Amino acid sequence: MRPEVQNEQDSKAADSRPTEAVAIAATTGVLKPWILPTGNDFVKDPAKRYTRPAGNPGGNFPFVQPRFNDQAWESVNLPHDWAIKGPFYVGEGVPIGGGMGRLPVQGVAWYRKKLQIPASDAGRTIYLDVDGAMSYAMVWLNGKLVGGWPYGYSSWRLDLTPYLVPGADNQLAIRLDNPPSSSRWYPGGGIYRNVWLTKVNPVHVGQWGTVVTTRNVSQSSATIDLKVAVANYSKGDTNVDVATEIYLLNAKGEKSGRPVATLAPAKAAVRAESTETVSGSVVIANPKRWGPAPTQTPNRYVAVTTISAQGTTLDTYETPFGIRQVQFDPDKGLLVNGEHLVIKGVNQHHDLGALGAAFNVRAAERQLQLLREMGCNAIRMSHNPPAPELLELTDRLGFLVIDEVFDSWETKKTPLDFHLIFPDWHEQDLRAMVRRDRNHPSVILWSFGNEVGEQYTGEKGADVARRLHTIVKEEDPTRPTTVAMNYAKPDMPLPGVPDVISLNYQGEGIRYDGAYKGLKGISTPPLFPEFHKKFPGKMILSSENASALSSRGEYQFPVFDGNSAPVLDGQGGDPKTHQVSSYELYSVAFGSSADKVFATLEKHPYVAGGFAWTGWDYLGEPTPYYSSRSSYSGIIDLAGFKKDRFYLYQAYWRPELPMAHLLPHWNWPQRLGQVVPVHVFTSGDEAELFLNGKSLGRKKKAAYEYRLRWDDVVYAPGELKVVAYKNGKRWAEDVVRTSGEAASLKLTADRTTVTATDDDLVFVTAQLTDKNGLLVPNANNKIQFSIEGPGEIVATDNGDAANLESFASPEREAFNGKCLVIVRGKKGQVGTIRLKAQGSGLEGAVIPLRNK
Repeated sequence: MRPEVQNEQDSKAADSRPTEAVAIAATTGVLKPWILPTGNDFVKDPAKRYTRPAGNPGGNFPFVQPRFNDQAWESVNLPHDWAIKGPFYVGEGVPIGGGMGRLPVQGVAWYRKKLQIPASDAGRTIYLDVDGAMSYAMVWLNGKLVGGWPYGYSSWRLDLTPYLVPGADNQLAIRLDNPPSSSRWYPGGGIYRNVWLTKVNPVHVGQWGTVVTTRNVSQSSATIDLKVAVANYSKGDTNVDVATEIYLLNAKGEKSGRPVATLAPAKAAVRAESTETVSGSVVIANPKRWGPAPTQTPNRYVAVTTISAQGTTLDTYETPFGIRQVQFDPDKGLLVNGEHLVIKGVNQHHDLGALGAAFNVRAAERQLQLLREMGCNAIRMSHNPPAPELLELTDRLGFLVIDEVFDSWETKKTPLDFHLIFPDWHEQDLRAMVRRDRNHPSVILWSFGNEVGEQYTGEKGADVARRLHTIVKEEDPTRPTTVAMNYAKPDMPLPGVPDVISLNYQGEGIRYDGAYKGLKGISTPPLFPEFHKKFPGKMILSSENASALSSRGEYQFPVFDGNSAPVLDGQGGDPKTHQVSSYELYSVAFGSSADKVFATLEKHPYVAGGFAWTGWDYLGEPTPYYSSRSSYSGIIDLAGFKKDRFYLYQAYWRPELPMAHLLPHWNWPQRLGQVVPVHVFTSGDEAELFLNGKSLGRKKKAAYEYRLRWDDVVYAPGELKVVAYKNGKRWAEDVVRTSGEAASLKLTADRTTVTATDDDLVFVTAQLTDKNGLLVPNANNKIQFSIEGPGEIVATDNGDAANLESFASPEREAFNGKCLVIVRGKKGQVGTIRLKAQGSGLEGAVIPLRNK
């Protein structure tokens, strides 16, 4: 049951105080009693597990019936996001506002699929494994209600065996119900992650039933401990043998060579309808340790476990893992395999831009690769469990991860968010996340909450935190816990609960000084020292910082003369165009610029590092302009184009990389003879600026300075050049030239081949260039895309948060000279794909791609 929502305002500040839940009474018309038993395996106390009532609610509904004619329904491939094609809601008073991305995520949808189960599967146990469905999922098979799961970010399993008819078609029907006012960002809609049909012997490794931990890790050896949960869903007791071999994985995740270790065989007597856990240990000599790039290598192993009875193999189960030692030092910060590492992290929401919430491995890999290029080494999953494949990528690529589960507990941030189901489902959701993800070496911390309202409720809130902390420790005692706090102070009870102190914006100070002083909302002085003094035994990290805002390629005047300021109309923000200046000095009211964050972290070296809000722009939460579709906070825009801020972070996070970056662009005919400030981001320590060959002076960075500024440059068209130096030696340079009018299109692809699998993608950038091939940085011409051959256009985008054209449109205006088109190869069809781009008055372009 859900409360009635009236006058919901989704544009309230992100750090607004959560409020108490609205009391509502359930009726006999809800299916909750039939759904709750799905989570029984994750309820520790047997007395609190749920008994399914008699009856089959929904059994007479037409959509669950095998004979229902669904030929007129849309045929889709999973993962699938029903809302991403739009259209966008425009204006005020719409069902879904800017907070949730202005896309039609709300409502009920049904999915149906025929499952062909051969007669040979009789006697097997068959599961439906759902990696994520948004949300309130309920599943029927052959007209019988099987179960479901409400939280859209959880992965879950249903046993289909009692409802299946081997040797026949079996009708699966899944109902999803996505409420409005249920999220602070774009949740997506539909079965947006993978779904699996898993067939096993009734005696098998249980769901997420292996636990690999490592201890006594050194260069010379490491002890591997393995626990295997053997489930027996047969009608008789079974004696089993459990054997495990460990292999080294290569960079592609494939087993290489012979086993590097073998665990001693174990025996177990498993009673019918029960589970027994078998444990074993082995020492690996000279282990190849997992560690984050670039200073370490993300080596991985796999434990291959075989369950057999009387010489017959019943199940084989593979568990990838990594060998690493992670220390959380309150004075030094984070140490991985003995090496001190500063966390250079970003927060990431789960959508993939123009693809929406539908998970795609290549799109996620592209995001991580660009973040790695910037120098990022850590990802905070904000604020929910990610797709399983995303953690496989962070394992393989060598990123550190904070795995997070909830954005709200008992109090609410939006009227229909997780607080409605927290009392019934928090234990199941939390245990499910930890069990699913605990073997990933990239995961170093469990976060069980983000900016929850219980920060405000003293001991009552701390009691909730203790319950969650205890659950995590029961599932995984090897990793520390944390909860991200934007309000709780050192003398409050809640910070005493988690193992690690995670501060959102409080370390840098909130609305406290400079241009932020006196702004409405939470006001807090910089609190790193106070937390360090109060909790001398706990590591501190900046779990969210900056929340700087900008629109790629947009520059507004005058330019703020300090290093950080809130976006206001006329101060970094344009209320007419809904764009934010890309001088990278502006932030939300509770945040700060990257420059200010860098200085604060340097002044408090015991802080382990931090996570910028955010790595990429994301759908929803378009502060400060809620008529837009997506955020302005990304270091990379929604299309995957680098903002100027990318180079500010790269200069600081990769000091060994020779680089220099000039801003703004140099097309300012309307400012001829007027001042256009020029800023330089460089990993060097000084630089000299030239305009049309004339030196405008050489400047050196001062302490806690992260950019060089020439704020009095008078604009004249031509060439702007910077030469950067480091330790007195020439280090790097950058050049920006005034371009002519847009004359032609240029296409470049991130790859030239795509595999014909229906889920591999190529990301193609279209640029507007002048007759000399220079990018025209202020051109917004409309571009039409078309395709020939075995491929299709999946989506287009330009990175403009204010653009409300459907992502499915094959034509789109460029935004400041650039546009993106995403191409997919057709399954099973090989050959050449030809992508064509054209525009009125422009010389078109064609790029060949190979589908193989």
